[in-house]
Amino acid sequence: MNSIFRGDLSTTKGRTVAWIDSLFIDHAIFRLIWGNLAPVIPGKVYRCNHPTPGRLRGMARRLGIRTLINLRGKTQSGSDALSREAARELGLEFHDMAFESRGAPQRDRILRLHGIYTAMRTPAIMHCKSGADRAGLAAGLMVLFEGGTAADAMRQLSWRFGHIKQAKTGILDAFFLRYQRESEGLKPFLDWVRDDYDEAALRRDFHANGLASFINDWVLAHE
Repeated sequence: MNSIFRGDLSTTKGRTVAWIDSLFIDHAIFRLIWGNLAPVIPGKVYRCNHPTPGRLRGMARRLGIRTLINLRGKTQSGSDALSREAARELGLEFHDMAFESRGAPQRDRILRLHGIYTAMRTPAIMHCKSGADRAGLAAGLMVLFEGGTAADAMRQLSWRFGHIKQAKTGILDAFFLRYQRESEGLKPFLDWVRDDYDEAALRRDFHANGLASFINDWVLAHE
């Protein structure tokens, strides 16, 4: 179902619609009881599913968060509007950094994330919707930005966050595996991304399991 929120938080009715949209159309009602907050680089970068304003305030207070990275990009949803408002009230640096969960990671977006990473105020937290796939990709990229290995990066794409590598989202695992196979130990990660990474070849070579994709897309309703 499309969002019922129309962008107005200035009235009681508009705010009510935003919360209804967030809780029941964007599935935030499940995120009230299930959070997957985890450190990526302890003390510097954290990841989670899309936080409610209350959770964001709590994390900012407890972890000293100074930057919020929205891996969903700007949307029309109540969840988006409420978290932007909360970030503004908390004085957080805010970045829209949209990634895909079922497509080959795009070179320009990887390089843009690196630019954000090198300039952002820390500690930072990043989120997608469920905190499973796009958060796992971005977390893995930041592990590599820090000098970690592809194996370290792939640990961020884990079933414990809700990631299913057999589904279409497994193309994210395939991305890190391709770097590991082609250039790890021979060429720095960002140089490989700039010079050698072939998005079209990754899309062509990856094949998902149909049943796993059905469960991920329709049963778990991951974006």
